[in-house]
Amino acid sequence: MPIRLVVLDRDGVINEDSDAFVKSSDEWRPLPGSIDAIGRLSAAGFTVAVATNQSGIGRGLFGLDELEAMHAMLRSLAEAAGGRIDRIVFCPHAPDDGCDCRKPKSGLFEQLALHYGITLAGVPAIGDSRRDLEAAAAVGAWPILVRTGKGRKTENELDGPLAGVDVFDNLAAAADHVIAKTGG
Repeated sequence: MPIRLVVLDRDGVINEDSDAFVKSSDEWRPLPGSIDAIGRLSAAGFTVAVATNQSGIGRGLFGLDELEAMHAMLRSLAEAAGGRIDRIVFCPHAPDDGCDCRKPKSGLFEQLALHYGITLAGVPAIGDSRRDLEAAAAVGAWPILVRTGKGRKTENELDGPLAGVDVFDNLAAAADHVIAKTGG
């Protein structure tokens, strides 16, 4: 049976975002309904992956231990809600490092495609920023915007090939749409 993958951004989609960066598990707070949405996606047969820029590492604001503690909390909460985060890929680089993994580049998505041995054509990819949508579109995934995090601002700036993307109030609404539309 082929894998049913969904790719989520982290900050602003699953948890609260911060202009000062989310630097520790003490600062990591899930958005209302987001953890239950992960549970519903898992129950519907989706493999849930997270692709997230974490430039706070490259900026020296926190380290890999803190990042792993945040991700351990995310995984634990998802499991308590009947969900599972199968894989988390992240870009640790600062914006000027010239890497190929920092969204809007598609490197994180390419890592997931390679790991799962699939193309990402049509794979739902839920984010709150233009760079999330651009990275998803670059690999043929299905870009979906949520209004949480930076999403309301992003929604007002959608144009060109991103003008017609699906937009939902939050991850819970986006997940329900993905499940309904894909026969989950």
